[in-house]
Amino acid sequence: MTSAAANTTTVAVPSSKIIVPALGITQILAWGSSYYLLAVLAKPIAADTGWSLTWIVAGLSLGLLIAGLVSPLVGRQIHRRGGRPVLAASAILLGIGLLGLAAAPSLPAFVAAWIVMGLGMGAGLYDAAFSTLGRLYGQAARHTITTLTLFGGLASTACWPLSAFLVTELGWRGACASYAGIHLLFSLPIYLFLIADRNAPSWEGADKAAERGAEIRPARLRTLFVLLATTIMVGSMLSTVISVHLLTMLQTQGVTLAAAVALGAIVGPSQVGARFIEMLVSRYHHPIWTKVTSVSLVALGLGLFWAGIPILAPALILYGAGIGLESIARATLPLALFGAGNYAPIMGRLAMPSLIAQAAAPSLGALLMQLFGVEAALGTVVVIAVVNLALVLVLVATTAPQWRRSA
Repeated sequence: MTSAAANTTTVAVPSSKIIVPALGITQILAWGSSYYLLAVLAKPIAADTGWSLTWIVAGLSLGLLIAGLVSPLVGRQIHRRGGRPVLAASAILLGIGLLGLAAAPSLPAFVAAWIVMGLGMGAGLYDAAFSTLGRLYGQAARHTITTLTLFGGLASTACWPLSAFLVTELGWRGACASYAGIHLLFSLPIYLFLIADRNAPSWEGADKAAERGAEIRPARLRTLFVLLATTIMVGSMLSTVISVHLLTMLQTQGVTLAAAVALGAIVGPSQVGARFIEMLVSRYHHPIWTKVTSVSLVALGLGLFWAGIPILAPALILYGAGIGLESIARATLPLALFGAGNYAPIMGRLAMPSLIAQAAAPSLGALLMQLFGVEAALGTVVVIAVVNLALVLVLVATTAPQWRRSA
């Protein structure tokens, strides 16, 4: 299999100096008002309404499930129509969904609003943004994707304080309505007027290798796709379990709640730091090595965490760096392996199992802890991380002819 080198017509392509910051800002807002929303709002919602906290959080799981189910369709639409209409639709859907949350008179209505939120998440989070950049810039999108993840890594840092402020001043319903206004009055115009990709290159002239990779017809390419989809799915599941249950796991290690919160705060800067380093050195290596580094750091960090080393900060730094690189690898590796010709549809297919796994991961993690205890659950997570590393090493062997040629 060869890397796709797309033949394109000479047309005006929007400058990445405009597109990437525009997408970066909207990504911060999209993640902060959807995936990270209930981290701040769940308890105020429960306190105000008396609804079950478990069912409130289940709304997010439902949203992730819906996002996963629609991801293949999103990828196909970006391939056919470009990113602008799809991302604009995401702003509208997130706005409507947040208004539905704000106005929900009952728990069933609240959970139902997450269906609309899930449609917006599927059309507007990382995979859609990566697909947009891949359609615009082809193989040259690798640097823009890495830069975009730097913005995305700031979503919780920027939006958790904003959410807390809005809840304090306006209540949880006012916070949801405010985010809805931001999407409809701020993000939507950005998508419509700055993500102007109508004249972007058509990658229909991509070479035959890219077409074969996109269709996944040959047995070897099908195996390659399944391996990649599996490792991405497992990585997403691991990061979701840890992000949801990290404080509980830390306290089981004998750490106080205040110290656990401080240690947990290390993960975010570690993600951003690793992504920044990757941005500086990415031109010197194939994306397969970003993937190898990512899963290795996650396995090592979680292993040290489970072993209960005296100082937990290094373990969390390694883990944070690993999941930070994973966001880059999941976007740049498919581009390198399958080419730009059908990058958006491939990203949509890869996103579906990943998002569905994220939807199920918090409940699975809680069930493991309930049945076997926190330490055994963490040990299971470590074993899964090591298995994921083994899968990636198989992926390295499978793709050896390609990355050796690009070295």
